Amino acid sequence: MTETSYPHLLKPLDLGFTQIKNRVLMGSMHTGLEEQRDRYEKLAAFYEERAKGGVGLIVTGGIGPNFRGRLAPFGSEMSRPWHVAKHRNVTERVHQYGAKICMQILHAGRYSYHPFSVAPSAIKAPINPFKPKAMSQRQIHKTIKHYARAARLAQKAGYDGVEIMGSEGYLINQFLCPRTNKREDQWGGSFTNRMRFAVQIVQAVRKKVGDHFIIIFRLSMLDLVDDGHTLDEVLQLGKALEQEGVNIINTGIGWHEARVPTIVTSVPRAAFSWITERVRRELTVPVVAVNRINTPAIAEQILASGQADMVSMARPLLADPELVNKAAQQQADKINTCIACNQACLDHVFENKRASCLVNPRACYETELKITPAAQPRRLAVVGAGPAGLAFACTAAERGHQVDLFDKGSEIGGQFNYAKQIPGKEEFFETLRYFAGRLYDTGVNLKLGQSQSVDSLIAGDYDEIILATGVLPRKVDIPGVELPHVLSYLDVLRDHKAVGEKVAVIGAGGIGFDVSEYLTTANSLALDEEEWSQRWGIDKSYQQRGGLKSPQPEPSEREVWLLQRKPSKVGKGLGKTSGWVHRAELKSKAVHMWNGVTYHKILPEGIEIERDGERQVLAVDNVVICAGQVPQRELQQQLIDAGQKVHLIGGADVAAELDAKRAIRQGTELAVGL
Repeated sequence: MTETSYPHLLKPLDLGFTQIKNRVLMGSMHTGLEEQRDRYEKLAAFYEERAKGGVGLIVTGGIGPNFRGRLAPFGSEMSRPWHVAKHRNVTERVHQYGAKICMQILHAGRYSYHPFSVAPSAIKAPINPFKPKAMSQRQIHKTIKHYARAARLAQKAGYDGVEIMGSEGYLINQFLCPRTNKREDQWGGSFTNRMRFAVQIVQAVRKKVGDHFIIIFRLSMLDLVDDGHTLDEVLQLGKALEQEGVNIINTGIGWHEARVPTIVTSVPRAAFSWITERVRRELTVPVVAVNRINTPAIAEQILASGQADMVSMARPLLADPELVNKAAQQQADKINTCIACNQACLDHVFENKRASCLVNPRACYETELKITPAAQPRRLAVVGAGPAGLAFACTAAERGHQVDLFDKGSEIGGQFNYAKQIPGKEEFFETLRYFAGRLYDTGVNLKLGQSQSVDSLIAGDYDEIILATGVLPRKVDIPGVELPHVLSYLDVLRDHKAVGEKVAVIGAGGIGFDVSEYLTTANSLALDEEEWSQRWGIDKSYQQRGGLKSPQPEPSEREVWLLQRKPSKVGKGLGKTSGWVHRAELKSKAVHMWNGVTYHKILPEGIEIERDGERQVLAVDNVVICAGQVPQRELQQQLIDAGQKVHLIGGADVAAELDAKRAIRQGTELAVGL
């Protein structure tokens, strides 16, 4: 296999009554469009672009089978005949390109974010303020019928099948595991009883839709919570499901309340394909591998080695809807690779916002953010080749503008060049690789190692000038800050200055966490899957329920104090779905995360602080300042005074926090609007 040859990935999958054109399944992902007023037009455009990009099989975001199963009070459900017509727009648009599409039926159970939630037992989820009511026998039987009704309505709407969501800690998974099922009737106790709900749902669905309709079951193969499945139970259920007519078994990994990360950047690529392989040996139906499969090469490796029959990609197809076509056309180097940051996708969804993608702001905005030829091409200067400048320059050039992109550095990337050094953020290399190729393809005139002045920009005779000059570290007003052992985060990440064994980090925002992670990790290269599993306590021998064992964190040779002024929890402002991982990483390395700190003065022997009314001197070798940034935009007013038309984007516009998501979106939107 060469880097550009993917015979297993592009091979059709024959299900007997129907054929899927390749082995790429676009995994279910809630986008927030499902709840918008004009949702079905936007959803249709979103899925159509992925179908056009070559995906073989699409699974929609979760749709509730009834009101109580909705994810949120105004969440989507498929329960009434009038729901059907709106979905037809989605299925027809997907079918234009030869792709198949299945609707995921998801009953959230105790994860339902509303007061009408139900579950097998009345046990509140740790991530939800609402306590569910235990389902009565009548409710259980009605819910089974509701799954079948939803599947039949999906069939009428033109879907090729359904995926029954049986993993990630949602209702079916709650019935399956002793953690959440304390019933003493025929739906609880033995595993035969606990799996009855799942089996009867599949039976009812198959009876309702007939034989020529795809049924995928998302099977929780590795719960990663206490009192989850055993491997024998996973295999027993898998075999029972294929006997009942399931066509494809999709892998589910982890519950939303698990203490082990499953999808963030620090999770190694294809970290869970081993469990899919283990289950696949025992089954006869096709099995799908999931999680952190973000390149065609990784996908091909999984398929060629027999670990799975299909691969699921969700976020990678947010990042680049053309991923499959690019692989088929031997252009994998042009793929806009998912960096698994979660900042614009899952973080948005869990905050009830519309999802998008940090590296592709058009995701879920296909009807609004359209890149079309410029009516009047212009000469544009862009100063700064960080994320904002790169996004603007590429998009503007793609529209036909003549773009000169300047940067005083020797490489593109700006702050990304510091982020990519942080352990667990190595995927940022991929974004810079993508932008480098896109600059070339769109004809941007890149000029590195060139500082710009007002005079040089005026001499260029540009129609408009875009300042994407980024940020500078904020200076702090603490006595002693000028001492030689005081460093900025740029001294550490850019200049790689020597740092001692005891360090105080001032500022516990994203940069403070990144610097602390960098300073406490001996091996800065990405961990391999075995090391990572050991560190987080994943029991690959599956001797324990849920596949958990005691974690074995890597101790740090440095002692680090991560300090913040605010009394709030350290790390509170980090991403909703990834912040807990960063906190857990630092905690495992014994980093002292202190809030409510007053800084009195920096001394040659350390730093004098006050906390809880008590003054003390932290004896440290270095103090690293990570106390925010200020915009770098000194050229702006001078250019305006000289009669130039000027735009500010990225950190030069707003520098409250380093925010690549906002920078790339802002750069793209400005380029689309010119």
